[in-house]
Amino acid sequence: MPWPDGIHDYWLFVLTGILLNLTPGQDTFFIIGNSIAHGRRVGIASALGVCAGCLVHTFAAALGLSAILQTSSTAFTAIKLAGAAYLVYLGIRAVTSRTVLSLSEVDGAEIATTVAFWRGALTNVLNPKVALFFLALLPQFIDAESPARIESFLFLGFTFIVTGTVWCVILAVGAAQIRLAFVQRPAAYTWLTRASGALFIVLGARLAVSDR
Repeated sequence: MPWPDGIHDYWLFVLTGILLNLTPGQDTFFIIGNSIAHGRRVGIASALGVCAGCLVHTFAAALGLSAILQTSSTAFTAIKLAGAAYLVYLGIRAVTSRTVLSLSEVDGAEIATTVAFWRGALTNVLNPKVALFFLALLPQFIDAESPARIESFLFLGFTFIVTGTVWCVILAVGAAQIRLAFVQRPAAYTWLTRASGALFIVLGARLAVSDR
């Protein structure tokens, strides 16, 4: 058997994960925005950062730490507000940015990809709904009586991350391909940047006032 004994309906889980990855969310907009603004390398770094953030949620779910978010109103609120504040911060930066889009490579590009990676990871980690998603979805495909529950959580989590990484990288590369169109139309890029920033602000505000 290619997966731990405690897992059932594995391929249904794979299909569910793929469909959920295809559903647009704040991670999607973050990857697309960075790909268009900074090119393929930074876009891919952003995608890998988002997927790295899912590693945190996977281990948290496997160890039962995510259950705190489900049972503790204070913990949920604190993480939710931190995530909302970060989204609003990203949005304000985008709305007020006056950067001119350019295809030329600049010194310090390695630093830019590193920053994009960690911002992607932070965006994902500070979203409590991702933690609750892992905690709500994964147990449905794991036998509660199995002695390999932790291994099963990790296996399903890594499966979700692999399929998510493939999709996010495709998304980043695809978005980067249309970058030239925005270089030739700086006004359109400015509009898109501000619209994306406004969307992040709305997402942050929505997260801040959302119920459990």
